[in-house]
Amino acid sequence: MTATPPAAPAAAPDGTGTAAPQARDVPPGSSPWQLARRELRRRPTVRVSLAVVLLFVLMAVTAPWLGALGGWSPDAFDKSAVDPYLGGLPLGSFGGISPEHWLGVEPVTGRDLFARVVHGAQVSLLIAFAATAIVVIAGTAAGIAAGYFGGRTDAVLSRLMDLTMSFPSLIFMIAMLSVAKDVNRIVLMTAVIGLFGWPGVARVVRGQTLSLKHREYVDAARVGGSSSWRILTRDILPGVAGPVIAYTTLLVPGMISTEAALSYLGVGVRPPTPSWGQMIAESVAFYETDPMYFIIPSTFLFLAVLAFTLLGDALRDILDPRGGRT
Repeated sequence: MTATPPAAPAAAPDGTGTAAPQARDVPPGSSPWQLARRELRRRPTVRVSLAVVLLFVLMAVTAPWLGALGGWSPDAFDKSAVDPYLGGLPLGSFGGISPEHWLGVEPVTGRDLFARVVHGAQVSLLIAFAATAIVVIAGTAAGIAAGYFGGRTDAVLSRLMDLTMSFPSLIFMIAMLSVAKDVNRIVLMTAVIGLFGWPGVARVVRGQTLSLKHREYVDAARVGGSSSWRILTRDILPGVAGPVIAYTTLLVPGMISTEAALSYLGVGVRPPTPSWGQMIAESVAFYETDPMYFIIPSTFLFLAVLAFTLLGDALRDILDPRGGRT
């Protein structure tokens, strides 16, 4: 009795003779979002970065309670924690870390670094998320309108994108924030950062819309008498949602860094309101004598930017694989 020879591997669609890799344990009929969630769970880096992101968000939301748990407000001075005879340097090792001050204290003033870091997370993430929301909403609306309607609408919006992107945004942000005095700095920074950030999203969405508006289901909806608004919201917007979500996650670390840079340059959030960039700027004068004052806010800023970047890279690879290819 002869043995049955093993079946030859199926030819790949590209004719190379090698079978294309199949998704593991993928139930039939799974939606793209189910596939994305399943793929995200398989990546340890994504799980760690998502946990760090959620930790920072929770820290920002519960900042008043966390500060109270530590026993200090971000503006309370503790002169007993610094040495007046050594230029106000913290008493004790590692910047004054003790059971009373979990992350040490600020030189000269003795303000608790734990309270200031968690409240700084609230300010930094609030500005980053609010600016990202403005950028995504404005960019998505402009990109869909330009790509779908075309003609004069596309020409006007495309030129506006080019004009906005041609400005040296950081210089204009510094100038605008320096001129405005008696305004809410958090609202002003959110608006200014959002003003210069939307063209990048608009370009991505415009390109996606151009590739979607001539699909069969869109033509069928148009022939069936559907209004432009219905086509845009029911057919075009779901098609661009994946790339937009991936792009949004990658925008957040840039917004956090921008807020930190502006606060570091002295045109961002004003004291005594804490932010990570402002704390780093104030710590520069003490980095030789009290390095922990510089290391602590810098570490929080680094971890937040890294976690959002890794999460955004993973979402881009899954939701918009063509956009991640070079």
